Amino acid sequence: MNNSNLETYWERVVEGRPAEAREIHPSSVVTAPWVRLKCQYGCPSYGLGYCCPPDTPTPEQTRKVLDSYSRSILFHFTAAKKGGVNRTKLVREYMDTLVDLEGEMFKDGFYRAFLLVSGPCRLCEECGKLKGVPCRHGYRARPSMESFGIDVYRTAWNNGFPIHPLREKKETQNLYSLMLVE
Repeated sequence: MNNSNLETYWERVVEGRPAEAREIHPSSVVTAPWVRLKCQYGCPSYGLGYCCPPDTPTPEQTRKVLDSYSRSILFHFTAAKKGGVNRTKLVREYMDTLVDLEGEMFKDGFYRAFLLVSGPCRLCEECGKLKGVPCRHGYRARPSMESFGIDVYRTAWNNGFPIHPLREKKETQNLYSLMLVE
């Protein structure tokens, strides 16, 4: 097991961005069956992609995965809606940096590093699943915390991070990603 200080990794990701991160224990990550109901009955992407339910682990399976780790990093990105700034592009660049970090951590000996991102995969205009073809970006595609049945709100609150439901799209979003590390 690699006992390195994880802070040196997340500092490179959050530096210069409206972001923060901290090491958390995986036991503080909350799973719940109702979360996937929100995917199934609230997300237009449900069942349309390889990174979405029902193609992702159930909350029970996720709990077993989480319990097999002793360390994780919770990332918080503040995505403000500002004139002249493409929020979608900023979020995409940030998520790409997290995927790169997962690969870097793997090469540094964290061979079980695995990233769960915020929201559905948006790497393709249309997921290959709809055409019955393999994912074109399987090396970069990552499922969301929600698709794994993780209660992102309770997990953020458990770890001292802010989050609240938005009333309007123009409000600042608090996006969370989880890097499982061992």
